[in-house]
This record gives sequence, structure tokens and C-alpha cells, in this order.
Amino acid sequence: MDLPKYNGNIHPDEWVNDIQKYLKLKNNNYSINDYLEIAKTLVDTNISLPTEIDTIEKLRNALKEDISFTVFKSTNKRKLQLLKYIPESKGGDTSKFISNFLKLCYNAEINDIEEQKNYFYKSLPMNNYFSSEFYKKMKDVNSVNELIKEFEDIIVEESNLIKDESIVALKHIATGKYLSSIENLHYTTGSKFQLIVAGSPAVPDPNSLWKIKFGKELATYNNTSIKLQHVKSSYKFLGIYHGAYEGYYGYYKSPSNNYTEVSCNSTSNINNSSKYWNENWKFNDSKLESRQGYLKSSDIINISVKKLFDNRGNYTPNGPVEFLRSHDIKFTIGNDTFQEVVCHNERLGGNDEWCIELIKQHIWTIDTK
Repeated sequence: MDLPKYNGNIHPDEWVNDIQKYLKLKNNNYSINDYLEIAKTLVDTNISLPTEIDTIEKLRNALKEDISFTVFKSTNKRKLQLLKYIPESKGGDTSKFISNFLKLCYNAEINDIEEQKNYFYKSLPMNNYFSSEFYKKMKDVNSVNELIKEFEDIIVEESNLIKDESIVALKHIATGKYLSSIENLHYTTGSKFQLIVAGSPAVPDPNSLWKIKFGKELATYNNTSIKLQHVKSSYKFLGIYHGAYEGYYGYYKSPSNNYTEVSCNSTSNINNSSKYWNENWKFNDSKLESRQGYLKSSDIINISVKKLFDNRGNYTPNGPVEFLRSHDIKFTIGNDTFQEVVCHNERLGGNDEWCIELIKQHIWTIDTK
């Protein structure tokens, strides 16, 4: 390793410390004056040093007073302004980002925590999540270590957020089984659409994977409508259907009771009656009705759908809301037995709770402007 020269492209403090460390490793017999004389010879000839420098500290201060250091600090400030955070899901590296941020602050001598927070905020993706969470968590931050810790908490939570078009599974809390649909297996009564069951236990299988859609990057509690597209069945969605049924007009009933049938279908399969198919669902926290914030993996939720038509087929925008439920009641098709999934408008309980699990987060394009 050669002795590092000083040409204005390193912070004077860092350079002096490197010189001292290097010489101590090479020879412990160097005096303080030896350090000084060797260091002075390593300063670029374009940098003029006062003749009266007789201590390491005076050398350090002289380097800081030279115009090259002013340019160095300004350069690092501009680099700091251009620094952008990219999460791992987009090929970024949080650890390297933090290292670069701290290094640039050090080089630019930005030590005020409020100024550091301002630069940090400007480096983040411009979306509601980062903006709101950063503001909430950084109000009481008083040191750069606290800033980094709070940012890491934000990143961990962001990695668990349910984003539009992510792949999810819905686990029924009471029985531990996953909301599933089996391609080409249909109800033998009612709509005769592809059936919905509480299927695979323990871990999700391909029949229990759903693409969640809501038309914006993140789903917020109490004001987001979602669609659940069955991954294996391609264009089919979870929904309920209103039509002619056993001598009357209304929503189809489950094969084993009077609850509303839930099925998996696409509007292209319903011809001219697609308006009677409803695949728009709402979700809310199963314990806290007024919960705010974003939907994330492991949240326990109730899932509801609105009946938009009465028994005469009239459109009713303020129709009754029913909730997705499963229970231990079984029904059979041929030689196969299935755990039923229905919709109901009764009092909510444990059979109406679903845990949403993130299987694969959709990668959104990040605005770094």
C-alpha cells in the first residue's frame, strides 16, 4: 500500500487520520514531527501551504481553508442532492445507500440533524407511503443513528405491504385452510360456476393463489375496492352472481344452506348478464373497524361484498353488504368433499376472519424525480 496523497478529493480529517494510521503500522518510532514532514510532502503541489505550519492540526486547518476543500464540500452536497434510494425489490441495496449517504454528509460537513433529515427525505421515492411514514417517524429523531434506525423500520414494513397486482393467499383463521378455487370443477347447482372452497391446509398451493388488484400502488383501509383474480384460472375472479335461480330471481345460494354462493368466474363467460356479476370486494380490520393505514401481509381482515340488485333485478347501489365466511360445514361433488365458503349478513365472528399472506410483491416503477 502506498502512502495516500492529498489532492483535494478526500476530506482533510480522513486523509490525516489515514496518514497517521499508515505510519504507525509501518514504524512505531516515528515522531510527531516526522508525521508532519512526511504528510506535507504528500500534499499536491497545486495546493499552497503556509510556511509556518509546525503541527498536524495546523496542516489539517490549512487544507480546510484551501479553495479545493470548498469545492470538495460543494461537490459532495450536489451528490447528496442527487442521491436516490432504490429498494431491494428494484435492484437496490439499502446498506450501500446508507453508507453513501453517511459518507456524503461527512464529506460535505453536514452535521445538523435537521439538514440531514431534509437531504434524506429528498432521496426517497415520491409516493404517499414513504412521505407519510417518514414524516411521522422522523419528528422526534435527534441523531443520525436514530434516523437510520427509523428508516430501517420503514423499509421492513414497506417490504410487507400488499401492492396492486401482488400475489397473495387468504388463510381462514378458524380452520387454517386457504381460500381456493379448482379449475374446471364447478357447482352442480346454483350458478354452476367454478367453485370456491377452503382448501389446502398448512401452506398455500397453486389453487389458493390470487392476484389482488385495486388500481393504485397501495390499498388503504376503509376506502379501497379490491378484486381477487385466481392465478391458476387466469381471467376468473372471486365474486357473487345475481340471476334466475330455482323459480325466482336473486343471488345464487350455496349448495348446503341458504347463504349466498361465492364462485370464481369472468364476465366473458356470462354473456349479456355480466352486469349481475359482482367481483368488487372491500376489506376492513377484523378487530378495529376504524383502522387507518395500508393493507400488509399477516393482517387479519374481514372481506365483504355489496349486493347491487334486488330480487326483481333492480339496481340497488345501497344494497346489503355480506361477508366472506368459511366453516366446518362440508359439501360433496361426486366423491370429493369440500369445506364451504359463502357470503352472509349475520353477526361477524371467528369464521369470518382471513389472514392475508403476501406470496410475491408486485414491483412498481419508482418515481425518482
